[in-house]
Amino acid sequence: MHEDVESTSVNKPSGECEPQPPVVITGFAQDAHGDWFAQLSCGHTQHLRHAPPWQLRGWVLEPAKRARRIGTPFTCGWCAQGASRVTLGQR
Repeated sequence: MHEDVESTSVNKPSGECEPQPPVVITGFAQDAHGDWFAQLSCGHTQHLRHAPPWQLRGWVLEPAKRARRIGTPFTCGWCAQGASRVTLGQR
């Protein structure tokens, strides 16, 4: 008979986890192709392209609108996947 056994980390209630500071946008830069990306407080980066009709982010094209986004919360997809800045480029 097969018995399902969960590890303790799976059973740990979320209230017991270490609270993480919210990730915010700390700045913007352009890559070699001229596409804008956000620099995040967690150390990761995230492209924010304006490529209609798929990605509508016209605000990235205007310096004043980018500046207003600095300090705003941002959900980092890399952090959500458990990627660290050290291991991001490794496979």
